[in-house]
Amino acid sequence: MNVIDLTLQRSMPSVMVPKREAIEPMATNGERLLIAANGVFIEIRRSWLRLVRRVATYSVATAIPYGDVDEQTQLVCGAIPASLVGGFATMARAAFPKETGAWIVWSPTSGNFRLVPVEIRTHDERSLDYVPPRLELDEQLVVDCHSHGREPAFFSPTDDGDDEHEVKLALVVGNCSAPTPSVVMRLCAKGIFEHLERVPCAWYEAIAKEAA
Repeated sequence: MNVIDLTLQRSMPSVMVPKREAIEPMATNGERLLIAANGVFIEIRRSWLRLVRRVATYSVATAIPYGDVDEQTQLVCGAIPASLVGGFATMARAAFPKETGAWIVWSPTSGNFRLVPVEIRTHDERSLDYVPPRLELDEQLVVDCHSHGREPAFFSPTDDGDDEHEVKLALVVGNCSAPTPSVVMRLCAKGIFEHLERVPCAWYEAIAKEAA
């Protein structure tokens, strides 16, 4: 096998799921494919997250001599502080009617979260071009936040392209001058987009408090 293929396969190995014992979770950060009797799954590990999602099923009822896998989500970093979401809402109102952005990051060493503004190149009422912020030590992106100024909160095709290869939570705050701004949130995981039907109540409360 040529060197490029070997390198690609090492970056995302495939593992056959044992039938008579549980598969061990990934020991280090990265991604791998799990070949199971009930489909093909991707397992993603970051210091702040462990995620297992099915990405393919079988089109014929062939007997697959492997075990089953369940989808899993483990937010290793714990609850994201609502005060940081409220802090971003304050930034969004200050930038109104232009868009703005920030990251909520987490350090596995200290266990601390912080809100970090992005470095904006250009921004107007419908677009935001930025450089990722500089992080400290082992900090990692957990929530990618941006605002929509006057527009309601939604994920655009541009957002889909930007988020396609990312592993993060994405948050949009819209109607930023309203007493209660609109909010949407989703999980982004290597092309998987899972929209959360409800943003945590504490986040809404923090956003409303900052708006007041």
